[in-house]
Amino acid sequence: MAPFGPLVDAAWLRSHLGEPDLAVVDCRYTLGDPPAGERGWLAGHIPGAAFLSVSADLSGKPRDGARDGGRAPLPRARDFEASARRAGIGERSLVAAYDQAGEGGATRLWWLLRHFGHESVAVLDGALSAWTDAGGELKGGPEQTAPGDFTARERQGDTVALADVERGGLLLLDAREPERFRGESEPMDPVAGHIPGARNAPSQELAPGGRFLGQAELKERLGDEPFVASCGSGITATTLLLAAEVAGVEGRLYPGSWSEWSRRGLPAETGEG
Repeated sequence: MAPFGPLVDAAWLRSHLGEPDLAVVDCRYTLGDPPAGERGWLAGHIPGAAFLSVSADLSGKPRDGARDGGRAPLPRARDFEASARRAGIGERSLVAAYDQAGEGGATRLWWLLRHFGHESVAVLDGALSAWTDAGGELKGGPEQTAPGDFTARERQGDTVALADVERGGLLLLDAREPERFRGESEPMDPVAGHIPGARNAPSQELAPGGRFLGQAELKERLGDEPFVASCGSGITATTLLLAAEVAGVEGRLYPGSWSEWSRRGLPAETGEG
């Protein structure tokens, strides 16, 4: 089988929709309003798409007031396996994930599936608007999805821990909006600013509205050096990691991100960095 992903376009999805080995997953979410994604899915989704919640399915439960792993820690293997199976994902599935406008849910599923051993996954380039702009129909209401047989096999080496970041020596790219990175606003976490030494690489500049820049431009923006992706809680950081995959640059995830760092009383920087 030819390699699949990391992106698919709406034309490809329209021509393959309904094939038995294709699992389409809606991963919409709104920061600060966890139920919004499912409401959007029920209102209208790509026909046949299952829904996975960023907060309930693609994240574990916060521990110790989010001091251990941040607001959206990685889910345990067995929990993610159950969620993926419920979405119809099997060992042979090609998985196409999408969200509303590149807010990070689709890339989070893309990263998690690879982290847990499933490589055949792609994100819909241009997000849901690419589908509707191409004439794709939307279907309202729930879906009856046959369960899949996906087995989670956790991969090592694609994350870094808080202690690794504290030691320094890592190129840290922060995917948050510039005003949050600079410390001018902070809607979610107790301290404003960023991890000392981090550089800002806003996810929406790499994938405006969910449509990724070309390979050369992504590489120009990310650079050639291996980096660690961070954000508020490890969701939008995965957009940087998909961009890195397109650009051919090595990237790893700091899952706890700013939400873990800021709750530990560790140093914070403000301004451009």
